[in-house]
Amino acid sequence: MTAAGVTTLVWGVGGAEHAATAGVGTAVVVDVLSFSTTVTVAADLGIEVLPHAWTSSAAAYALSHGATLARGRHQAGPGEVSLSPVSLRLASGLHRLVLPSPNGSTICAALDEEELEVAVGCLRNARAAGRWLAAAEGPGVVVAAGERWPDGGLRPALEDLLGAGAVLAAAAAAGALLDADARAAVAAYDEARDDLDARVRGCASGVELSATGFGADVEVALELDASALVPTLDDGAFVTA
Repeated sequence: MTAAGVTTLVWGVGGAEHAATAGVGTAVVVDVLSFSTTVTVAADLGIEVLPHAWTSSAAAYALSHGATLARGRHQAGPGEVSLSPVSLRLASGLHRLVLPSPNGSTICAALDEEELEVAVGCLRNARAAGRWLAAAEGPGVVVAAGERWPDGGLRPALEDLLGAGAVLAAAAAAGALLDADARAAVAAYDEARDDLDARVRGCASGVELSATGFGADVEVALELDASALVPTLDDGAFVTA
C-alpha cells in the first residue's frame, strides 16, 4: 500500500496494476524508447493518440475510431507512421493515431480501465510531467515500462529508469514526497545526468535501435525537457495538460 501523498516507482504492467489497486490516484507511464517519447511528439504536433495493447485487435480498433494505425517499426512502409517518433515528424495530414506497443501503450490501456489519472512522461517532458505529478492530490506512481525478455518476462530497462528518475526529480523539486524506490531512481538519474546521452545511446535498447537503422529515434528521446506538454488520458485518448 502506498502511503498517503507519497509517490513511488513500479515496473511494468504488473506493477501498474498493483498500484491501481493500492490507492494510487495518479500515474505517469515512462517508456522512453519509444512509446512515451512518441506520444509527446504527437502532442507537440496536435495529433491525438489512442493507446492500445500489442494485439491483433488494434487494426479493428483503429478502424472503429476513425484513426490511423501505427505499424511496427519494421513493418511500416514509406510514408507510414510507426512507433518511431521520427515517422510522426515526417507524416502529414495525421490527426488521430492508434499507437500499440508491447510495453508503454499496453500499460496505459490497462490503466485506462482503472479509476485514476494517467499521463505519459519521458526525458522530453520530464520537468512538466514531474510538476503535474506533484500537483495531483493523493499518492502517485511512476511506472517504468521496461522491456521484455524472449519468454515474455519483464526486463528492467536503463532508459526507463533514467526517464523515471528525471520525472521523479522534477516532482520532488515541486514538493512531492518520494518513497525509497522513487528516491533510488532519482539517484540513478542524478549520477547519470552529466553523461545522459551516452548512457541512453549505449543501453541495450539504444544499441538495438541504432543497429536496426533507428538511431534517430534515440536522438529524439534525448531532447531533454524539449516539450512542456503532459499528455493525459481522457476517455481512451491522450489530450494535453
